Amino acid sequence: MMKHVLAPLAALVALTAPASAQVNGALPFSIQDGKLVLEALNQTLTLPMPDWATGAETDAALSEVVSTRFVEESGQAHLEVYPRGEGEAFWTKIYGARLSNQPGMSLADFRSVVINVYAQSCDPQAIALFQFEEDQEDVLPPVGYVCGAYLDDFEAFAGQGEVMIMGFYKSDKGVAMVYQEWRGDAFDTEDPASWPVTPDEVEAYMARLKTDVTLLAAD
Repeated sequence: MMKHVLAPLAALVALTAPASAQVNGALPFSIQDGKLVLEALNQTLTLPMPDWATGAETDAALSEVVSTRFVEESGQAHLEVYPRGEGEAFWTKIYGARLSNQPGMSLADFRSVVINVYAQSCDPQAIALFQFEEDQEDVLPPVGYVCGAYLDDFEAFAGQGEVMIMGFYKSDKGVAMVYQEWRGDAFDTEDPASWPVTPDEVEAYMARLKTDVTLLAAD
């Protein structure tokens, strides 16, 4: 069963994207042993393939099924991976990672900042958070964020909602998150059958983010 947890939804902090970005072109990561390896901010983040790219073992094969966007500036890096044909403005699912070079930040604080940012766009009555395990000091289990309906002020997303799974990681050089989002028509937050992703997919991604992601300080 999904266990609801409380997280602070105050002191909203915007994670703004820099003006310059690498869009498509050469992939911003390498492929090693069937996983993506992103090197940024003196850290090496290894993460599993997005589910729609499983089996793509070369840059050429992966480029056929994904579009990417990568930004690195001012101590932050942001990777976005979309199914080919989708992008920043229009997407049904997105896979990504954020890295920061703030080794002094606790994962709990980082998680609160991230959740607060996403909560800005959601109807407060349509938000739910869940995780399957308890926090253990600075080792956090993946967390789920559900927004059944965006706020009316966000016209581009009117009538839509999303489900997001996030994992949080720490190295000697900073912190990172890896996430998967699914977006579709607005839905009943309390009814997983109405979500744009199945409960089985949610559980599978949470398991992957728990066991298949590593963040290390670069050599």
